[in-house]
Amino acid sequence: MSIQKIAQLAGVSVATVSRVLNNSDTVKAKNRERVLSAIKESNYQPNLLARQLRTARSYMILVMVSNIANPFCAEVVKGIEEEAEKNGYRILLCNSGSDIERSRSGLSLLSGKIVDGIITMDAFTKLPELSALIGAAPWVQCAEYADAGAVSCVGINDVDASQHVVSQLADSGRKRIALINHDLSYKYARLRERGYKSVLHLRELDYQVVEYARDLSSAAGMNAMQKLLADNPPDAVFAVSDRLAAGALRAIEQAGLRVPQDIAVVGFDGTELADMISLTTIEQPSRDIGRKAVDLLLNKIDNPDAPTERVMMDWRFISRASS
Repeated sequence: MSIQKIAQLAGVSVATVSRVLNNSDTVKAKNRERVLSAIKESNYQPNLLARQLRTARSYMILVMVSNIANPFCAEVVKGIEEEAEKNGYRILLCNSGSDIERSRSGLSLLSGKIVDGIITMDAFTKLPELSALIGAAPWVQCAEYADAGAVSCVGINDVDASQHVVSQLADSGRKRIALINHDLSYKYARLRERGYKSVLHLRELDYQVVEYARDLSSAAGMNAMQKLLADNPPDAVFAVSDRLAAGALRAIEQAGLRVPQDIAVVGFDGTELADMISLTTIEQPSRDIGRKAVDLLLNKIDNPDAPTERVMMDWRFISRASS
């Protein structure tokens, strides 16, 4: 349905319809009522391009996600979308896989003014390249906390969270605590490993074994756990995602061992999966992280000279049957 059709349906001029859409106070009450009635009847959606021409904004946000298959990323995106829509924005989703060429393709939307700003969830190591591509455009880094630089960001204290997990396991008598980690190009992976190692050092625990999963899938977690079981098995495992922990649980079960009696397992993220399999985990406020990222971005869009903001969100340790 075009604006011309709305004008015909309401029996007014196209200019009158345009003034109604722009909330002009020069339209007669009777004509405004007829136009609004026609819009409601036809379920008319204003043309986004026309809106962009009027306001010099597209009211679109580009969201670049490293892996949309990751349940944590999916929850963050839901929070982003909810907050964006509440403020009259829509999102365009790009599953970049932290690949700079795929990112370059998505970021071309900035130069064409198709989007007003960008929220990234890419690996921290990609930020310098992304910064060169994004330039001065409004930008927020989400879930990969940056403690320096010009980009605003929102996340949690990964070191504190992982220290809490390992301390809980040590307090329960576990002495051979292993870590299933992921790609160290992600800052969260480096920070969680730092927290893990720091507690082992403080507790003077000699057993320190890190197995790196090829991705964040359950299958990768299972494969990593099988390697840990092959030689001097741990009595506890901390995995940096719930999906990796779920795979570890499967491998332990297939080996004929008991959880948590033989091996305790703790995950990270607090996804729905953790609740389903009774997994102890660190719960991240995923949707709130997404919402806060939008708040930071809209502030940057409205106030280009606003200072960089770094927001730390609270996390929660949830104890369940796996530990």
